[in-house]
Amino acid sequence: MALNQQNVQELDAVVVGAGFSGLYMLHKLREAGYAVRVYEAGEDVGGTWYWNRYPGARCDVESIYYNYTFSEEILNEWTWSSRYAEQPEILCYINFVADKLDLRRDIQFQTRITAARYNDQNRNWEIRMEDGTRVIAEYFITALGCLSSSNIPKFKGIGSFKGEMYHTGRWPHEKVDFNGKRVGVIGTGSSGIQAIPAIAKEAGHLTVFQRTPQYSCPAQNHSLDSEAIEQTRENYGELKKLMRYSMHGVPSGPRMRSALEDSLEERERLYEKAWQEGGLFSLTYNYNDIGILPEANETAASFIRSKIKQIVKDPEVAQKLMPTYYYATKRPIIDTEYFETYNRDNVSLVDIKAAPIEEITPNGIKTADGEYELDVLVFATGFDAMTGPLFNIDIRGKNDLSLKREVGRRCRVEDVPGTRNLRIPQHVYADWSAEPIGTKQHDGIY
Repeated sequence: MALNQQNVQELDAVVVGAGFSGLYMLHKLREAGYAVRVYEAGEDVGGTWYWNRYPGARCDVESIYYNYTFSEEILNEWTWSSRYAEQPEILCYINFVADKLDLRRDIQFQTRITAARYNDQNRNWEIRMEDGTRVIAEYFITALGCLSSSNIPKFKGIGSFKGEMYHTGRWPHEKVDFNGKRVGVIGTGSSGIQAIPAIAKEAGHLTVFQRTPQYSCPAQNHSLDSEAIEQTRENYGELKKLMRYSMHGVPSGPRMRSALEDSLEERERLYEKAWQEGGLFSLTYNYNDIGILPEANETAASFIRSKIKQIVKDPEVAQKLMPTYYYATKRPIIDTEYFETYNRDNVSLVDIKAAPIEEITPNGIKTADGEYELDVLVFATGFDAMTGPLFNIDIRGKNDLSLKREVGRRCRVEDVPGTRNLRIPQHVYADWSAEPIGTKQHDGIY
């Protein structure tokens, strides 16, 4: 690190974010001899596992694969406790790695980057912090995370609510007390499905506001025994190769067989076996055309719907929880007793696609068919994904071109050469909710 004539720090590289990727980038650049510094908005390392501390938060990729693979020493010194690690354990792991590699000395915490502009003449980046501090670097590397900019829908009256409000992606470090309280959770994506069963065990009453039902399979989490851990360590070289070249970064893939080649009885047997084994890809990987052929997809989708019907005792509630879109057009989810939670006397489900949220009131939530009084409101409404974190920084490249302006422009199909007369089948051209174009409800929940 050096100072130029204007007393501005000069570095080889600046990395934004001290999560998994930011820490790895710091380690590799420093190892290669670069002068590098990481800037992190939080008070410590961890990225998504620092911010997401909501009840039930855990990884949905198996622990033995969700870790750094570059160091056998780190691999052998760390032991995971369960198949799917909870947030506190993953955060402990990241802190262990940061300490092991002495990374903190090159990280500046509680620092938010607000702007980065490329200087054509000097061929470097001028990077500004929230407090006005500047640094100059040849390389500007964003490790912000795809899911780090929390999304709270702009509901009418949101500032009027008198109770407690939380977002799963910005959870307090201290425990939130739900005991005996009327709690509302908006959203049933990955974080909602993890949080809902945990909150239900404490709340006086829990009301879940669901826009889109989810296909979810059981995680079947369990502790890891020493024998399984040792086998993993012994074979990690081969596992690492399989992970690198696999579809989803795990050492497995779909069977080379169509779902339509097996009889109904055989398919049901394999799906049931996968359901009992649990895991993110167990059911999907039974066949190689579930994500390709509608008829093959329906075999998996109908199996999961049958499980929901079997688990949830109230037929009306079960029906609301059954997705009708293609399986895996939204990211598959795994859970721990999610559907079973709706059998509890203190849990109710509100379909906000049928009766959208109209406003947040001082005492709760008003939908098209009534008002729900609440003491605590939890937004499990996800993130301004992918570009959101980047657009929160004023990033300008050559000729002062704004990243937000250039990338943020909407690309219309008719503007793409050769597509003016293109006709896309309605069931293929679907929005983020996997529903046909024209059905998206802008007053619903993301």
